[in-house]
Amino acid sequence: MKKIIAILLAIMTAVSLFSGCGKDGEEEQKPQLVKTKQVGNGDINVEGTYTGTVRGRYETNMSFQVGGKILSRNVQLGDRVNSGDVLMSIDPRDVVQQSNQGDAQVAAAKTQLDLAQSNLSRYQQLYEKEAIPAMVLDQYQTAYNSALAQYNQAVAAAETGHNALGYTALVAPAAGVISSVTAEAGQVVGAGQTVLTLVQSNELEIEINVPENRLEDVQLGKTAQISFWALKGVTAEGSVREISPIADPVSRTYKVRISIPNPPKGMQLGMTASVKCQESFGNSEGGLVLPLSSIYQVNDTSQVWVVDKSTDTVSLKDIKFEEIGDNSVRVMGLNVGDIVVTAGVHKLRQGQKVRLMEDQ
Repeated sequence: MKKIIAILLAIMTAVSLFSGCGKDGEEEQKPQLVKTKQVGNGDINVEGTYTGTVRGRYETNMSFQVGGKILSRNVQLGDRVNSGDVLMSIDPRDVVQQSNQGDAQVAAAKTQLDLAQSNLSRYQQLYEKEAIPAMVLDQYQTAYNSALAQYNQAVAAAETGHNALGYTALVAPAAGVISSVTAEAGQVVGAGQTVLTLVQSNELEIEINVPENRLEDVQLGKTAQISFWALKGVTAEGSVREISPIADPVSRTYKVRISIPNPPKGMQLGMTASVKCQESFGNSEGGLVLPLSSIYQVNDTSQVWVVDKSTDTVSLKDIKFEEIGDNSVRVMGLNVGDIVVTAGVHKLRQGQKVRLMEDQ
């Protein structure tokens, strides 16, 4: 009985070993399935992303044309105003007195002009009767001319004073939003001193700061993709409108303005935006484009697996990087038409047989 059991165990062990060897053989005979790409010249896109702010194209620093004490401030930060709205006003009393003074000077000059004209008229009659020499007539003619010039000067000064009366009210030149207020009621300001900033909201754009070594990314007229942190899933297309010719002395960056022909709904002043500028590298002699997943890196050596179609085996080939982009790379060292493995490169070995995914 023991002999029979031993014989059965031996037979079962042999069958098990034979079956196992058969399966290993089948697995060895089945080549590895790989994803490949036949390389050729192409374009590669490099994206530079910059953070920017929504700004108005026209931002006006507003100030009074005459100095004085501010009597009222009619706007708050962030208020929307229309063209012709009175934003601030200053005490007009000093300006009124200057206007009155101008009018008085006009009246005085007019009196002197009338006197000079009367004297000139009398002496012209005397000269016609040859009662006085021409030299005396010339003196009165000169006096009249001087009185006329003084009168014209007084009239011009009075007009300036009258105009100044209209400058005591700060009026919005266009519709927009108040982005800053730097003066309060009761404060004395001088002529030309900025008291608030008005941003015209009819045309908005994005302002970004670009480092000096990335200026090639933002050439005039270049398109850019814009997204907004506050507007989820909303994107817009813009183009580079303006590049500052001078770098900021502290940050060493250049201000760049991106115009948005069709601004999305909900875009407002001050929002934070993300701007992607694409730089396209055209076909370069000898440079071939591959996905980054095809690179097989060992220490400092960069290689790719190249498939030999005649034997369906793979072998490593050294390459050199030329340009690295967004999920793509341009390399040197390959030939146009080479079939390169693009996925699972770390699971292959030299001379291994493979099956191309395109053949399935």
